[in-house]
This record gives sequence, C-alpha cells and structure tokens, in this order.
Amino acid sequence: MLPDQVYSPAEDSHLLLRAALAEVRETDRVLEVGTGSGYVAAGMLGRAAMVTATDINPFAVGCARARGVAAVWTDLAAGLCGPFDLILFNPPYLPTAPEERMDDWMEYALDGGPTGRVVIERFAAEIGRVLAPFGRVLLLVSSLTGLDAVRELFARAGFISFVVDEERVEDETLYVIRAMRDLCRMGA
Repeated sequence: MLPDQVYSPAEDSHLLLRAALAEVRETDRVLEVGTGSGYVAAGMLGRAAMVTATDINPFAVGCARARGVAAVWTDLAAGLCGPFDLILFNPPYLPTAPEERMDDWMEYALDGGPTGRVVIERFAAEIGRVLAPFGRVLLLVSSLTGLDAVRELFARAGFISFVVDEERVEDETLYVIRAMRDLCRMGA
C-alpha cells in the first residue's frame, strides 16, 4: 500500500506506461521524471539498458526504490548529467488556483498552477540539457491543460512533437505527446 503522500497509479499512469512500452528500445537509457510510485519506471526495467527516476517527493523516491528503480530525490532532472535516450514525464497538469492548493507532498503531483502548465514550462525549457541528441520525450498531457499550448511550449524550446496515444477519461482526454529535437531548426 502506498503512503497517502504518493500519487497512486491511475489512468494517466497506465496510458504513459503503454506509450513507453511501445517506444522503448533495449539500448535506451531511460529517465522518468516525477516517478511517483515508480509504476512506470518499474515497467521499463528489463526493457531498457538503464532506468533512472526522479521525484521531488521523498516518499515517492522511497516507493520507487522499493520497486527496484534507481530513484533520485530532486526537482525535475536537477543534478543529473545524462544523456538519456528516452525521458518520460507525467507532470502535475491540473489547473489549480492558489486557494485550491493543498500544501502537502501530493500537491507536487497534481498542482499545475493556474494554467496547468507551470511545471511543464520548466520541463520543456530544461530537459534538453540531459536529452541525447536523437533522444525522445514522452509527456502526458490533459485536455484540461491545453494540448496545443503544450506543443507550442515545446516548439519554442526547439522540439517537434506529435500525439502518439490518447484516452478519454471522464471529463477530459489524456494524450501522450512524443517530442524530439527539431534538427532542421538546429541546422543539422
């Protein structure tokens, strides 16, 4: 049983794992950012050359380690060197007003700020530092967050992206986008 301060795998977790299993190569060095319980990263074990995970929540890091995942307590990919061939992220994407904040560890898994994109903006701007030149990013996005706005964030950061999987869940649609460096823009 997971501690109440750790995000339990749900429909979004299952969708990201499904997309990751379709994407992963046995030679990949995989990083899951914001691993939560470690469910997705654990699903990559034995399917990739290396699997590492991060989370800002120390309870989540403990859960991931209990699943056999090499997990690091850090914010996004801070302090990691890479390069990683495949980076997975199920970010906090729920639009959250200041008065809705919970002020606990679960907030880091859910609170996407007023637009739902606050953490995604940071991720898009920073992740290129640890991504291999021909690496891929799989990011889970909700229709509540604005799929086109997220894809535009990645475009501004030098990536091309497209939807590789989606699933309707209650009052939202969940998408997994695949982002890669826009090598044409980079002059390659």
